[in-house]
Amino acid sequence: MTRVAGLAEIVLWVRDMDAALRFYRDLFGLEVISPPDFPNKFLRAGEGGAGVPEMIVLVPHPDRSVDFPREKPKRVLHHLAFRVEGAAYDDLQRQFTAAGIEVRSGIHPVLKGVRTFYVDDPDGNEVEVIAPV
Repeated sequence: MTRVAGLAEIVLWVRDMDAALRFYRDLFGLEVISPPDFPNKFLRAGEGGAGVPEMIVLVPHPDRSVDFPREKPKRVLHHLAFRVEGAAYDDLQRQFTAAGIEVRSGIHPVLKGVRTFYVDDPDGNEVEVIAPV
């Protein structure tokens, strides 16, 4: 049986590329690996394997009918999660709070010995941060 070796990318629609880059690149520290003039922004989230990094891909949303951010579009993605080292967890929480982003705490329903918090990106997607205790 063929098995999945890992997660290569998660692709997100974004309505404001600059705001999305500030969130994922500047606050989370993800590295943009796509050419600067490329409209879709590929950000390295982890090393991955076999030459294929783990990526978040930001794609300009084609539907401009929603007056965002006043009208929050219906969420179709429940959430995505980043694994971080324990030492980075508290720093990230402080960074989001300092940036005026609401930080919500949580308890992982399956993984024991971890701590989690949640933030929303500029397009309303929920992002979880998981770290070992």
